[in-house]
Amino acid sequence: VFIAQSRASGSHRDLEDEELTRIFVMIPKTYTEEDLREKFKMYGDIEYCSIIKNKTTGESKGLGYVRYLKPSQAARAIEECDRSYRAILAEPKNKSSESFEHDYYSNTMRPELRGNTLPFCMQPEFCSFEKAETRIQEPVSKRLSVVSRLPFIQEQLFALFDLVPGLEYCDVQRDPHTNSAVIQYSTAASAIYAKYKLHGFEYPPGNRLTVIFLEDGNDSSE
Repeated sequence: VFIAQSRASGSHRDLEDEELTRIFVMIPKTYTEEDLREKFKMYGDIEYCSIIKNKTTGESKGLGYVRYLKPSQAARAIEECDRSYRAILAEPKNKSSESFEHDYYSNTMRPELRGNTLPFCMQPEFCSFEKAETRIQEPVSKRLSVVSRLPFIQEQLFALFDLVPGLEYCDVQRDPHTNSAVIQYSTAASAIYAKYKLHGFEYPPGNRLTVIFLEDGNDSSE
């Protein structure tokens, strides 16, 4: 598996320094930079650690950066660290840190208990979508049908739809004439959000997914 270089990026050395060695993590607010270093030093040589703090109070925001000397070390940290850290590659420094923090919160603040709904109110694009969609009388349910021109790989499709919390099952239909799958969530809210995000999504690139609601036997008015 390789990490692709953006065509807009400069030299490979710049890319390696800026985009592939720095990770962004969610940490307890009690952590010091030394605590952060201690937790992540097992994955490689750390150049520096920093904790994001409130500019007014000086208190930790519960977020931090860890920069490694090699991209492979950063990749290993993301892959092997405890999932509670929600580690991802950090955005380049030239992107607004506040914008990145907001995006990070929106994408990672997921409930841990199965069956809970996504915190949609933290995601402005869903709030506006929800208001607009209330005018469309489309029957909704907790179950979705996914259709593709290319065959599905069960594990990859599951991983894609599991990005939305509440996934109960993913069942690829074994039909020689069509490539389809049935997806079911624990709540209609999760199914609505998954349809909104993944209908028309190119997976793999160049192959657009079609996502529609399937009747699940429940009262859709709820």
